[in-house]
Amino acid sequence: MASLRQTPTTLSLQSNFLPSRRVGTNPMTLRLPAPRRGAAGVRMSATVAATYAAALADIAKSNNTLDSTSADIEKIEQVFADKQVLEFFSNPTVGIDKKRQFIDEISKSSALQPHTANFLNILIDARRVDAIKDIVKAFEAAYNKITGTETAVVSSVVQLESEHLAQIAKQVQKLTGAKNVRIKTVIDPSLVAGFTIRYGTGGSKYIDMSVKKQLEEIAAQVDLSDIQLAT
Repeated sequence: MASLRQTPTTLSLQSNFLPSRRVGTNPMTLRLPAPRRGAAGVRMSATVAATYAAALADIAKSNNTLDSTSADIEKIEQVFADKQVLEFFSNPTVGIDKKRQFIDEISKSSALQPHTANFLNILIDARRVDAIKDIVKAFEAAYNKITGTETAVVSSVVQLESEHLAQIAKQVQKLTGAKNVRIKTVIDPSLVAGFTIRYGTGGSKYIDMSVKKQLEEIAAQVDLSDIQLAT
């Protein structure tokens, strides 16, 4: 039986950038590369992002908090989906203390585990927070490898019912042979109706069950060039 985990698609966060109590210490011993500087600022390669993500996954695995850490990462992904938040951390004129205050506020509002919050502070110290999206993707890949999980992104016009998502998870499991299937949902009004599924490495596999596709196929088969509409 497929194991269905549905990722939340929205997370509200309001921060006044006020100082807050630092999250309790839970030291993380990480041997990570130093920042690379250049004319374009600090950049992160996929390899470095994977190194950070693997370090966090190792900590979570050793603490038996892999699933809850994955949930933390999903919350972080939603927070940093806000362009203003990402620009705030990428801005070199914003002091590190101010950034740490915001991390504390995020940790409190999102109820992050101490080791996840400390991981974000490590990224602050290394000036790597601007690459959080790469780290999120790398952590998801590490989590999936450890747990035998396949992630499928289901796009639809409206939120699908849980039983429908469970059916999709079972089908993806059959196609991939994965031990578990995690569903991420995305609302896409352009589909008209129906849904699409993207899964596999880097979303390489694609199933289109949308009305939009059906309409496009009909339009491709019908020659409308000689049809004149009455006026």
